[in-house]
Amino acid sequence: MKRYYVNMDDVTTVKAWNQFRRWQAERKERLKTKDYSYVVPNVKPDIARLNANRTETTITWIGHSTFLLQIGGLNIVTDPVWAARMATQARLAPPGIPIEEMPPVDVVLISHSHYDHLHIRSLRRLVGPNTMLIVPDGLLSKLRRKGFSIIHELAWWEHITVADRVKITFVPAQHWTRRTLTDMNRSHWGGYVLEHVAQAKKTSGGSDSTGTLTGGGSPANQSSQETVCETIYFAGDSGYFRGFELIGQRFHIDVALLPIGAYEPEWFMSQQHVSPEEALQAFEDVKAKVMIPMHYGAFKLADDTPREALDRLEADRVKRGIARERIHILAHGELWSYAEAFGQSVQHAQAASPKARMKSQ
Repeated sequence: MKRYYVNMDDVTTVKAWNQFRRWQAERKERLKTKDYSYVVPNVKPDIARLNANRTETTITWIGHSTFLLQIGGLNIVTDPVWAARMATQARLAPPGIPIEEMPPVDVVLISHSHYDHLHIRSLRRLVGPNTMLIVPDGLLSKLRRKGFSIIHELAWWEHITVADRVKITFVPAQHWTRRTLTDMNRSHWGGYVLEHVAQAKKTSGGSDSTGTLTGGGSPANQSSQETVCETIYFAGDSGYFRGFELIGQRFHIDVALLPIGAYEPEWFMSQQHVSPEEALQAFEDVKAKVMIPMHYGAFKLADDTPREALDRLEADRVKRGIARERIHILAHGELWSYAEAFGQSVQHAQAASPKARMKSQ
């Protein structure tokens, strides 16, 4: 029996054909006044530093929703897309790290199956013999058919501990997905919370040499004491929803990677893509210390421009009274260092009730 996935509270992102036609009609006039002259800067990455790093927590923006996360001695890539084009649209700026210069990748995180978040040719070039793919529920079989073998599929709030050092939890988002005419919402969508744990406890469940999977996100067989050194939240694609508050209640997030682009026209996009203002509200909801914006500046997916997204973000930051140093606007290829930003590793003792923090909604 076919399974179809839904959003929290059954919120639908489906649009009628006449709504799509209205957007396309409006778009012809709207784009006549748009200024696409601003291009996200590109800085030369320190490849030697990235290859040598086994201890420092760093975040390097490659472009769109693609990051190289170095945490717990692992190289983790999110939503790998090095494509030169997205449908008929050429890429607006080159990737921050050429794919041939990437360090060996231990883990790839896929938030959902849309083409601007899952590019199979990029994935084939990244994946080595021991690279683990972590994907949403429903996507495993599709990737197996593409020839990938080390795949872990997670439902919302499930987590897997990789190499006894990094606990990765799949968390909700409000979105949808589709790659063909017949597979709409046949796999799920979401974000990931990555916790660098000082000592991860083994749990029961399916496992292999690289990771231990805990079903349902339940830590019933874990110790009630766990020390988390750093926590990164990668939101994937999402409209604004109450799930951001739930994520903020369950985790002590240091850095939130949040989308700010592809929001215009808002009457059409708001249920699937946050606006810059909603991204800042999500930042406050998840209670992160630092925000790094993403999902802008690489592809022309909607009617907003990269400059508009950044200007609206800055105006709302000032309005909300958020300190400038808490919002890090990266260039493509730029590295953000946890130690340089915070001075030292911040440890979050989770001695209270981990079951309460991980209980499924």
